[in-house]
Amino acid sequence: MKTPRIGVVGSINTDLVTFVARMPEGGETVEAPRFAILPGGKGANQAVAAAKLGAQVMFVGAVGDDIFGENALRDLASHRINTSHLKRVAGVASGVATILVEESGENRILIVKGANGCVTPEDVERAAPALAKCDLILCQFEIPLETIYAVIRLAPGRVVLNPAPAQAGLDLARIRDVAFLIPNESELALMGGEAALLAQGVPALIVTLGARGARLVTARGATEIAPVPVTPVDTTGAGDAFAAAFARYFAGGLGLEAALGRAGAYAALSVTRAGAQPSYLSEAEFEAARLAS
Repeated sequence: MKTPRIGVVGSINTDLVTFVARMPEGGETVEAPRFAILPGGKGANQAVAAAKLGAQVMFVGAVGDDIFGENALRDLASHRINTSHLKRVAGVASGVATILVEESGENRILIVKGANGCVTPEDVERAAPALAKCDLILCQFEIPLETIYAVIRLAPGRVVLNPAPAQAGLDLARIRDVAFLIPNESELALMGGEAALLAQGVPALIVTLGARGARLVTARGATEIAPVPVTPVDTTGAGDAFAAAFARYFAGGLGLEAALGRAGAYAALSVTRAGAQPSYLSEAEFEAARLAS
């Protein structure tokens, strides 16, 4: 299997994670047993997961001129991710996500976009020579829509778009040139459903279904991707693990359904550990876990 080149145009956050026995009611104060500050953001999560799985990764994004931004750049570089197209924005805070995680592993998340809102189509144009060398480019919805449209115009047929978190005002006609669209069920419903997206010309939908696996939908029909049963600890970042692993293995030469099977297994293993990026296995760890199952 070849070493794929993956581009990521997306967000970088610091995750402020509080683990709770239960979610508080309105006006209620509940003592929480544990808190952690972890690297996050859907773009950074996908970049780190792909890099841990052995892909060569380059990143287009932005951080603020604060300690969170410094830490994020240092963390990405530690995974040998090419950060030459990451910019620091003066006077703007880096992105932050406040995450509450229940004992069941379910979570609720509040996001402050910060510098992620400063990733522009011009940044994409400046990075065009590097993006042209990528086999696939991962994008998400924590940066401006116009920037995502610019990536799709630049690289039609090479973009894997994870439309999360769902956004109002999405122009379906401007995303139909993606290679793959990877929504979950709620995001799919907000975009009008499978039929509407296929009618717009989206070539392939990969619908993530949580503990029920995933579904590949094209004009030829639907294929169910079987789930990998696990006991969840924290589901934060599982969708990012899925998208990154799929891109890595499909761009690395596996067939479509085989790559989706690997992605499902990788995402399932990620929810058995706390956090997003800290839960992602290296390629060697993942292969060992697959062989042991």
